[in-house]
Amino acid sequence: MTLQRLRLAKNEDKRLRSGHLWIYSNEIDASATPLRNFSAGEHVIVENQQGKSLGVAYVNPQSLICARLMSHDERPIDVNFLKKRIKSALALRETLYEHPCYRLIYGESDLLPGLVVDRFGDHLSVQLNTAGMDAMRDIIIEALVRMLQPQSILLRNDAAVRKLEGLELEVVTAYGEVPDEVELIENGVRFLAPLAAGQKTGWFYDQRPNREWLRTLAPGKRVLDVFSYVGSFGVQAAVFGASDVWCADISESALDMVHKNAELNGVADKLSTVQGDAFTTLKSLKEADERFDVIIVDPPAFIKRKKDQKEGILAYRRINEMAMRLLNHDGFLISGSCSMHMPREEMLDLVRASARHIDRHAQILAEGMQGADHPVHSAIPETRYLKAVLSRISRT
Repeated sequence: MTLQRLRLAKNEDKRLRSGHLWIYSNEIDASATPLRNFSAGEHVIVENQQGKSLGVAYVNPQSLICARLMSHDERPIDVNFLKKRIKSALALRETLYEHPCYRLIYGESDLLPGLVVDRFGDHLSVQLNTAGMDAMRDIIIEALVRMLQPQSILLRNDAAVRKLEGLELEVVTAYGEVPDEVELIENGVRFLAPLAAGQKTGWFYDQRPNREWLRTLAPGKRVLDVFSYVGSFGVQAAVFGASDVWCADISESALDMVHKNAELNGVADKLSTVQGDAFTTLKSLKEADERFDVIIVDPPAFIKRKKDQKEGILAYRRINEMAMRLLNHDGFLISGSCSMHMPREEMLDLVRASARHIDRHAQILAEGMQGADHPVHSAIPETRYLKAVLSRISRT
């Protein structure tokens, strides 16, 4: 089938030639190739102003990012194409990880923009976050089945970003029989994660290397895991030798999973849970004169859009200050942010400013980012989103 051509305006091919994959609607030569002539998810050949082909992309006329490049030549985007991309992504993860528990496909960074696949052994949790990927769902499922022979594939198509693409939100079984819970191994610790009922794809693999910090920090310590979800930080702290671990989350079902995961690892006697809003919980713990040696604050994104940056940074400041007040002298704080719009330098300054505001001294010991199964696309800074800061907090 002959593909339509999408022409860029003058000099708008520079970013693509540098390796980027996104095309914005204002970069199109609208007189030569009006976006209204294309349908959402359609494959096109992208060309520069001189008519030179830059590769194949899929289009969504109603999105600000109106096209995403899939290849730099004109090969068809079919099952075989997807199998090659998946094979490359799989080879990287199998080199890096002992167990088949990781983010298998990380969108643009694996040259499959808009596609996310998390692997839990024989079970896959998939997000089709763009109209282009949604249009290819059948061949994506076929390619995954051929490459991995999974027992099940769940489509977690309930991310808000789909609304921006004009797509419906849904959680549906695409293949096999999806269990309510799947088992995974991270940093040598076993976990159960809820697939359909959990957050995002069911688990947050991105913090894996930063949770490993607890292997050194936790032994003999009293630990508080704020925004604990199913206990990814807290249960690992207990397994790594913490004397006492508290997990705090607003979700009762998540905390039920914390107890399950603690029992799974034989550390249930060390672990307590507190249900409620994180800010209210930290205030109550302060009023009760509770103190901890290690605190993890890993909230959801407080800055979802660029215009929310000022308000979001204030929220990060507030939650970090409240956590610092609960630390014993020379206690350790792990501060996380998954907000793409929070610059790394701003995160570091936030920790410093939070400490100074309450007359504490923060020593930055380490900086972390997302794990290697979330590789950064060297031309797309947005693919590096996760910040983690390990600091020691002392009273001045």
